[in-house]
Amino acid sequence: MQARSLVVFVVLCIYYIASSLHLNFNSLVTTLSDSDFSKTFFFDDVNDKRYFFKQFLAGVFTVIAMNGLDQDMMQRNLSCKNFRDSQKNMITSGISQFFVILLFLMLGVLLYTFTAQQGIKNPDKSDEIFPMIATGNYFPGIVGILFIIGLIASAYSAAGSALTALTTSFTVDILNAQKKGEAALSKIRKHVHIGMAIVMGIIIFVFNLLNNTSVIDAIYTLASYTYGPILGLFAFGIFTKKQIYDKYIPPIAIASPVLCYILQRNSEAWFNGYQTVSYTHLRAHETGRNLVCRLLLEKKKEIKKKKKNKG
Repeated sequence: MQARSLVVFVVLCIYYIASSLHLNFNSLVTTLSDSDFSKTFFFDDVNDKRYFFKQFLAGVFTVIAMNGLDQDMMQRNLSCKNFRDSQKNMITSGISQFFVILLFLMLGVLLYTFTAQQGIKNPDKSDEIFPMIATGNYFPGIVGILFIIGLIASAYSAAGSALTALTTSFTVDILNAQKKGEAALSKIRKHVHIGMAIVMGIIIFVFNLLNNTSVIDAIYTLASYTYGPILGLFAFGIFTKKQIYDKYIPPIAIASPVLCYILQRNSEAWFNGYQTVSYTHLRAHETGRNLVCRLLLEKKKEIKKKKKNKG
């Protein structure tokens, strides 16, 4: 329901903005295609963070991490009745997300076109442009109402799934509450859910105070740092049969994002102007065996000897 409300909201906003710009369907398509914001593929400069193959490869690894290793996304697929339904869910979800993202990109182009035509100064953060216009008496009042409805719909959808994933992961993986009785498990789950909601609220508040860029860019930047170690550990488990010291996993998982942050901040100076992808710094540790996994020390061969002796 939330997703449908969000899509309807975006479509109606595109309609009202296009009407304010006096655009019919043909002129709308022309405006979108001629805009500099609509340029998608960048092949000119390999040092540019928008270079196509950087974005493409980083996007592939991000999708793998999101759909295969993220608790939030995995729950949607695991909740399906069978394996085939799960496959259908992933395919239909990918197709629908493509068109939804396309709608948002169209809306963004129209917003910048509108501010340029009206001589409106754009805000410092790109995600503040729509609230400014929607609530600034530039459009009919219905646009402002649609903005609030769409914002609530998207917020509930994202927060609900994230809270469920956090609650499940913390209750099962950290507290091992599944080993207790059903009544105790239900009570613990409720307390954890409330605690996670409070923590999420605090994080959002602090994030709003400290963040100096657009929300979407900041979110994907943070996600790239967390997905990297997960991808590295996953690749290590899939492509090798080596054993590791479990106690070294947490420090390596923490060190990897730190190293990537250092590389991202200094890449232009160290590599002759080379820029990392804007919000997917996975490359330094996405191929687990090249960094993360080689830092995970193998257990001594004595373990194998002990196993043989037991056998």
